[in-house]
Amino acid sequence: MHFSWLPEKRKAPEATWADHSYYFRPQYYKVTVSERDRSERTHVYFNETIIPENQGLNDSDFLPLNFKSSFSIVTHQAEVRMPSGKIDKPIIQDNRDGTVSVKYDPREEGSHELVVKYNGEPVQGSPFKFHVDSITSGYVTAYGPGLTHGVTGEPANFTISTKGASAGGLTMAVEGPSKADINYHDNKDGTVSVQYLPTAPGEYQVSVRFGDKHIKGSPYFAKITGEGRKRNQISVGSCSEVTMPGDITDDDLRALNASIQAPSGLEEPCFLKRMPTGNIGISFTPREIGEHLVSVKRLGKHINNSPFKVTVCEREVGDAKKVKVSGNGLKEGQTHADNVFSVDTRNAGFGGLSVSIEGPSKAEIQCTDKDDGTLNISYKPTEPGYYIVNLKFADHHVEGSPFTVKVAGEGSNRKREKIQRERDAVPITEIGSQCKLTFKMPGITSFDLAACVTSPSNVTEDAEIQEVEDGLYSVHFVPKELGVHTVSVRYSEMHIPGSPFQFTVGPLRDSGSHLVKAGGSGLERGIVGEAAEFNVWTREAGGGSLAISVEGPSKADIEFKDRKDGSCDVSYKVSEPGEYRVGLKFNDRHIPDSPFKVYISPDAGDAHKLEVQQFPQGNIQADAPYQFMVRKNGAKGELDAKIVAPSGTDDDCFIQVIDGEMYSVRFYPRENGIHAIHVKFNGVHIPDSPFRIKVGKDVADPAAVHASGNGLDDVKTGHKADFIINTCNAGVGTLAVSIDGPSKVAMDCTEVEEGYKVRYTPLLPGEHYITVKYNNMHIVGSPFKVHATGDKLADEGAQETSTVIVETVQKVAKGGKNTGVHLPNFKSDATKVVSKGMGLKKAYMGKQNQFSICATDAGNNILYVGMHGPKGPCEELHVKHAGHNNYNVQYLVRDRGQYVLLIKWGEEHIPGSPFQIDV
Repeated sequence: MHFSWLPEKRKAPEATWADHSYYFRPQYYKVTVSERDRSERTHVYFNETIIPENQGLNDSDFLPLNFKSSFSIVTHQAEVRMPSGKIDKPIIQDNRDGTVSVKYDPREEGSHELVVKYNGEPVQGSPFKFHVDSITSGYVTAYGPGLTHGVTGEPANFTISTKGASAGGLTMAVEGPSKADINYHDNKDGTVSVQYLPTAPGEYQVSVRFGDKHIKGSPYFAKITGEGRKRNQISVGSCSEVTMPGDITDDDLRALNASIQAPSGLEEPCFLKRMPTGNIGISFTPREIGEHLVSVKRLGKHINNSPFKVTVCEREVGDAKKVKVSGNGLKEGQTHADNVFSVDTRNAGFGGLSVSIEGPSKAEIQCTDKDDGTLNISYKPTEPGYYIVNLKFADHHVEGSPFTVKVAGEGSNRKREKIQRERDAVPITEIGSQCKLTFKMPGITSFDLAACVTSPSNVTEDAEIQEVEDGLYSVHFVPKELGVHTVSVRYSEMHIPGSPFQFTVGPLRDSGSHLVKAGGSGLERGIVGEAAEFNVWTREAGGGSLAISVEGPSKADIEFKDRKDGSCDVSYKVSEPGEYRVGLKFNDRHIPDSPFKVYISPDAGDAHKLEVQQFPQGNIQADAPYQFMVRKNGAKGELDAKIVAPSGTDDDCFIQVIDGEMYSVRFYPRENGIHAIHVKFNGVHIPDSPFRIKVGKDVADPAAVHASGNGLDDVKTGHKADFIINTCNAGVGTLAVSIDGPSKVAMDCTEVEEGYKVRYTPLLPGEHYITVKYNNMHIVGSPFKVHATGDKLADEGAQETSTVIVETVQKVAKGGKNTGVHLPNFKSDATKVVSKGMGLKKAYMGKQNQFSICATDAGNNILYVGMHGPKGPCEELHVKHAGHNNYNVQYLVRDRGQYVLLIKWGEEHIPGSPFQIDV
């Protein structure tokens, strides 16, 4: 570590004989820390203090001054913003136990803000707000951390000082994203201790009143974070089923969709299914008593007998109040054990039961049916602490829900390390400017990399890839349109992690954590003692705070490098093998797919010696065997391998020993798409494992899938919303759609001409996030943020997820034979096309006649040229593109007479067309 001292120049105080003989002069110095040791900038304070001597010098009355200097390196800084707007400095004390104490002597009454920073970055919850009151004011006051910050599932505490007044006149209320139970205790010393338990992250309003009036500073606003909280949920239950009149074939069933409208007007999708009797049944959750209308449509038109009526009686409507729950598992729990409670829905009508458990660990949930028709639900947490159990039936909380359960016992001794960095919004990109997207992918060859960019009008062009440094690459392109572009980056014809990317030219249309992307081997696997690396792209999300955490058997050393273009490199290193969770949050909200589960293998040992030979190349087909060789190169141990299909199912590979140095690995892919072959030696991945391999020709391409429709814009609760997922030209794959929001939604997915239509009905206002994945990869724009407004039609609780999965078929776009091909949305002006040459006026038999067409200024489109004579089409016609939308045309005619020459730029004739030519 090396230091460079850069003192700031300050004007020395003016010395006079009347001056006091002691004064304090702080000087601020900067220290630069070696990049090799640590990338943060540490602050160093230098204090120079003047101390008077006791004796005069040469019998004069002048007291000479001695200077005492001290240096201290501090990583924590704090400042207080007073009500007047002035900045004051509190005292920071290092407790030598990993914590610091901040002490402050207030100078003003009123609301203050405390900003605390660590290595120049704000700590979690900063700035903290607190109120200062005069000691002699006679007012009731409140103080404590629970008025400013806290963590979900952990008690938030504060104290009220009544200053001799009776505590009987006090009233307290906590309002926020969740119900918060309040407990208080009169300490009989003029103070009251208050504790509340928030169960969801967000901002809570804490009101303290004395004699029906707010005390000074009330209401307080506390920031409650969900840091370190894990959630798990399951859904079980029953639906009402009615038989639909008419005879419907299985082919018809796939093309039909149904919805049910309640007497209040609430309309929800419902499901069509083949009943055991052979008839078609409609499955739905009754919410109201009375006559309902069921609409069954094919391609938007009612089928025969639709809509028809269904009457729902009182005993069929799901009633959460009639659900009975019992068991010690809703009162207390133990780690590493099944904590059981029972749920009885027999007298509660039809409805879905959803269970979500949130706490310091992700508790494994199991549900079993008992012989008496009740359900046994068990959960197994791995860390002690407070857990929140949300129990809903027919989208409403059962009596007592959400339950707060204190779990005791031994934890799994997991270590957690976190860093936080501020991300600045990147400058707006304009048409014609150089655009750049960077990514790090060590250990590959740039020859196998390829990139293309698709514009908003669906025009795709190749992009240039440059190697910036070893393992760091950048994609360059020049946009011609404003709007969202799709950047696809492939290695060996397969999308790299994170691809396809969204890249907005012009002002960003949206911002937030749902637009952050992360990808790289460090989010999939790693080896003890070696840096696990991944990329994070925040460009599309705008400015904000990026928090990165690694939790697992050992503490992680996390490194962060900003590329200053809306992307960054992250690497971490751990010392123990096992399962780790890498969490990525942007502005306190998890990014898509976070937290990532990563298995860190033990030290590679001899695994690094092995090499793969004769790996299959070219056209790999499903349902056929393939093999490759693995050379041991003197390594001692056992080899094992498995193949993981796009659907997530895995299958063992057949391994055969050829001789002492060589293995044969045989695998049998059963699906089309990108497969991963995991090859391990003594339980550790060999170099470059898992190997990705493309099976089949029509491999699903998420970059070719697009979603659009009103259901992706603002929606209203209780009203059916829908959107179309266009899978034309995207191959065959698995389409997975999930909606994450304040409550579960009724949703379905039906096949339409251009792809699939998804319908859903939101029940609660708030933000809903719609994730669309094709073969487990996000399509561009996913997840989509949708804001719902309107009345609350269900009870609030934890975030809930609804999912539908469809195995797609090859889609045929309009145009029949051109399977899956759809024309781009061209932007052009045919009036700006210029044509010239003798071949436009006169032609000679048996000779090559020619002319030229210039469409450089006419935008992008397709050129159509056709010629017809007295006896039919002309003999030959050749069109050659000379670049930049310039074309040379040659034609040959063998008959005399008048010919008609048509030239179109897209659907429009160019100036002069159709031309009349004499031969």
